[in-house]
Amino acid sequence: MKTEKSYLYWARYFIRFHHLKHPNEMGNKEVETFLSHLAVSRGVSAATQNQALCAIVFMYKHVLDRELKNLKFGYAKKPRNLPTVLNAEEVQKILKCMLGKYWLITAILYGCGLRVHEALRLRVKDIDFINQSIFVFSGKDRYTLLPQSLADSIKNQMAIAKKCHDKDMCEGFGMASLPPSLIRKCGNAAKQMSWQFLFPSSVRCTHPIDGYICRHHIHETSYAKYLRQAVSKSGVMKRVTAHTFRHSFIKYVLAFYPSGHPADVQI
Repeated sequence: MKTEKSYLYWARYFIRFHHLKHPNEMGNKEVETFLSHLAVSRGVSAATQNQALCAIVFMYKHVLDRELKNLKFGYAKKPRNLPTVLNAEEVQKILKCMLGKYWLITAILYGCGLRVHEALRLRVKDIDFINQSIFVFSGKDRYTLLPQSLADSIKNQMAIAKKCHDKDMCEGFGMASLPPSLIRKCGNAAKQMSWQFLFPSSVRCTHPIDGYICRHHIHETSYAKYLRQAVSKSGVMKRVTAHTFRHSFIKYVLAFYPSGHPADVQI
């Protein structure tokens, strides 16, 4: 859904940039002018420019049935800034200022090296306590090790999610938010506890595509707001985002376990 919104944004931006001219009446020249404008006049990052390029190429290929070839435009410069990395003491200071599910999300980011959207999308079925692993659903699905120190906290969060799910079932709901192709395949299986998000939202919502009432996971902005408050209270003077904990996890692995993944990052 996030990708769809981004592609729609860039398609509208491209059309408005060329004064509402229909894309069928434009070609390589207009696309190149737009992408160069983003890099030179707007000063966007290389990643943002590439996202705009992908959106426009997708629109021409799959909507207008046209191929864009041999595009020539000014590329945005890739930043060379080093990422912010926290040491173990700084991580502990921030964690001490967090409670409940927000503490657990941060601990998972640092202890498992997940991206924030990967942590928020975790479902009950993705946690394997026997093999101490977590299944991570993303563009490239993978498994990561589950720190033993987080097992009890995750079990407590599962109990909270189950209580929320039981309440939904009693009120005639209980569907998990699933991709359209998966909901057609699974059907009522989406009401099973295993499909529920580990960090469910506090409110139910309407599925944006299929229209059924479901419960999604908590929003990234909710976590980001809580994290900012915790960092401010902790006294850590570095610029900290959710992704900072992933960088810090990698530093921990490289520093103490140069041969591979640690069996248990201490939280």
